[in-house]
Amino acid sequence: MDYAEFLKNLSIAELNEMQQEVIKKAFKADDLMLLAPTGSGKTLAFLLPLISQLRPDGTGVQALIVAPSRELSLQIEQVFRTMKTSYKVSICYGGHSVKVEQNSLSEAPAVIIGTPGRLADHILRKSFDARTIKMVVLDEFDKSLQMGFHDQLAILFKAMSGKQRHLLTSATRLDVWPDFLPFKNPETINYLKDEADSKLELKLVHTKSTDKVETLMRLVAGFNQEVCLVFCNHREAVDRISALLNKHQFEHGVLHGAMEQIDREKNLIKFRAGAHNVLIATDLASRGLDIPEIKHVVHYQLPPKEEAFIHRNGRTARMHADGKAYLVIADDESLPDYIDKSIATHPVHPKLQLPPAPLFVCLYISAGKKDKISKGDIVGLLTKKGGLSSSDIGIITSLDFSSYVAVKRSLANQALSKIKNEKLKNKKVKIEVAN
Repeated sequence: MDYAEFLKNLSIAELNEMQQEVIKKAFKADDLMLLAPTGSGKTLAFLLPLISQLRPDGTGVQALIVAPSRELSLQIEQVFRTMKTSYKVSICYGGHSVKVEQNSLSEAPAVIIGTPGRLADHILRKSFDARTIKMVVLDEFDKSLQMGFHDQLAILFKAMSGKQRHLLTSATRLDVWPDFLPFKNPETINYLKDEADSKLELKLVHTKSTDKVETLMRLVAGFNQEVCLVFCNHREAVDRISALLNKHQFEHGVLHGAMEQIDREKNLIKFRAGAHNVLIATDLASRGLDIPEIKHVVHYQLPPKEEAFIHRNGRTARMHADGKAYLVIADDESLPDYIDKSIATHPVHPKLQLPPAPLFVCLYISAGKKDKISKGDIVGLLTKKGGLSSSDIGIITSLDFSSYVAVKRSLANQALSKIKNEKLKNKKVKIEVAN
């Protein structure tokens, strides 16, 4: 199959070495395991061979992609849709309307993407017939196991014919294979060795325990709006840091498991679009999320296990790029055994100097994909009626019933005033700065 048109739609010039090897071996091996670091292009590596094996005249669901989180599922769906194949795709995840999903599944899509729990729920509801599935992708499979999805995955495999092919991706090796898998020794492609070539630089930030949050804020302010991800072990710490940043009107986003799904999506959308350049998060953000290249990773709290530390750092210095990771250590804390004690100290400015606001702001539009609103429609409204040029418009994200568009902060209010009473594709919509 010629992938040129798909790559063009994704604005990708050529496939990397890993992607080429996966595509080549996926046609020969019934069971394939890809070990590769975060940010290496695994999504495209499995989507291209999967699409090649779909049949235009096929009936029923032909392929299933299982991901451990809603965010990763949405990311995969976005890549699939951007490629503009002729195949129908449906997505299923917790927090999404079951009725909307069942309606989408009623006419069997060629591909289903989803999380283990919601997919298992649809199997039990008989929303789709899994016996027609010819290919299964288990993305971030090790993460699904760590999150305890054994029972849900077992339901999925029990519903299938047992004749399907399998492609698994993982950022860590598996020593024990679960019993529910219909295979035990897949052919393995290992690119984890590339992590050793990463140009990640570790820095130590010392602070008094009573000043730790303030020290963190001064550290992050010193990055001067370069993209930064701050990791905490607990959501309470995320909220505590966020409260201080809000007090100083410091633009940022937060991400943790106790948040409503729409708020998690919205904060990630703003982060990707450059409306927030700082994201305070738990380990929910350490793997599998489609977030931009991170210049700075900050460990406000260090994880107890080295594996989690490695995955956090995988958000920066990806695929041979350089980056820095900062370890914020209070005077009553000690470094875990997996950290080299000879790390250089990074000085933090004694006074808070707030950086300028991010270049972009996100606008919310109360219409999305299900309303037949395209990104072109949004650009057309902002340029023809809002007085913006295409260079004033950043990333556009379309959800089922809403859309978000990044526009230059200095022009946002002016554009909003001009389009206040305008319709979008003859539909009256609400447009405002996303809160």
